[in-house]
Amino acid sequence: MHVALTGATGFLGLRLLRRLLDRHGSVTVLAHAGTGDALHRITRSFALTGAPPALLARLPERLRVVETDLELPRLGLSSRAFRELADGLGAIWHSAGSIHLEGDLPVLRRTNVEGTRHVLELAAAGCGEPVVRHVSTAFVAGRRRTGVAYEDELGDGDGFENAYERSKYEAELLVHAWSGEHGRPALVLRPSILVSDVPPHPELPAHPLQVVERILRDARRTAALAPAGPGGAPGGPPSGAAGPAGPGLRASGPEGRARVRTVGHPHGRLNLLPVEHAADVMVRLAELPSSRGVDTYHVVHDRDVPVSTVVTLLERLGPLSIELVDAKPEDPSALEALLDFYPGITAYLAHRRRFDDTRVRTRLGPSALCAPVGLDQLWSGLVPGGEALPRQPDAPPLLPPPAPYA
Repeated sequence: MHVALTGATGFLGLRLLRRLLDRHGSVTVLAHAGTGDALHRITRSFALTGAPPALLARLPERLRVVETDLELPRLGLSSRAFRELADGLGAIWHSAGSIHLEGDLPVLRRTNVEGTRHVLELAAAGCGEPVVRHVSTAFVAGRRRTGVAYEDELGDGDGFENAYERSKYEAELLVHAWSGEHGRPALVLRPSILVSDVPPHPELPAHPLQVVERILRDARRTAALAPAGPGGAPGGPPSGAAGPAGPGLRASGPEGRARVRTVGHPHGRLNLLPVEHAADVMVRLAELPSSRGVDTYHVVHDRDVPVSTVVTLLERLGPLSIELVDAKPEDPSALEALLDFYPGITAYLAHRRRFDDTRVRTRLGPSALCAPVGLDQLWSGLVPGGEALPRQPDAPPLLPPPAPYA
């Protein structure tokens, strides 16, 4: 079976590609046209993450790179090239997409929805009827913040936290419609928040928590540059002026750290999963017999991470003093007002739901389980150069991870 993969240069895609190369002699990489030498970027990323020299040396002969544009019909290829590509495939892994939580829905739809539609058209055109492996997200569960999200659920009754979630939900609907129309199987894989303990590097793709860290850093820098308000309060409006941001970087936290009030739940929890484990589970699920319909799996951790751990991580990255509150403050500081432009990030601090993964654990057994994700591991994946996690003498002890799902 010959396999094609979209998103091969992405955070998850690189790990999927490594595992697909362990199982297949060659892989077709559907790379985005005009973004540079995909083979070079894959080779550098593999080298930086410890791939053996023998694998690196053979990549030019084992990878076939086809430049495509997911937003265009036929992936931007000629009719003949599109047909030849489709006819040569036995499986298509669709991992490409935008994870921009603050993106506009029309923009996200072009990548996440129309991109999926065009990949499904490729699968439909192949004479060998290639199987579809679609990477979605567990967050198609939407705005429901408590209870249990099940693998067989797909609805929009609770709404969504952001346009990203909606776009991935709409993409899943397309997969179901395609499977029903063509009578073909499809695999939908729903990962939670993927993380890594590999330190950031300019030649490696960013992961979701790195994006959060950059937003936090940029917002803090912007707020610090705001003009001083009455009495010298940094970031506040000039005397006599109406400033919507209110008083700015309030240094009212411990050790003079800027205070940030954000909506969250003290007993909230987030599902964070190491990307290497996620890729292993996904490829193994793809090897199982299908039901001939759409098989959906939550690729998640069996233990959630307490929101308090994530808050501690963000505080030490800031440095900040974060206070979880029930509602948005009526008098936001400049920093709080800037962070409010990114509600798709802070909304998750109020989540207490869990993702049911009974199907995965039933089919893969104990190997589906993963070691707990801790603060030190998260810190390692966000700070370059192996810098040690700073300890704060006034910090309360971290809560242990919740018990594994039953």
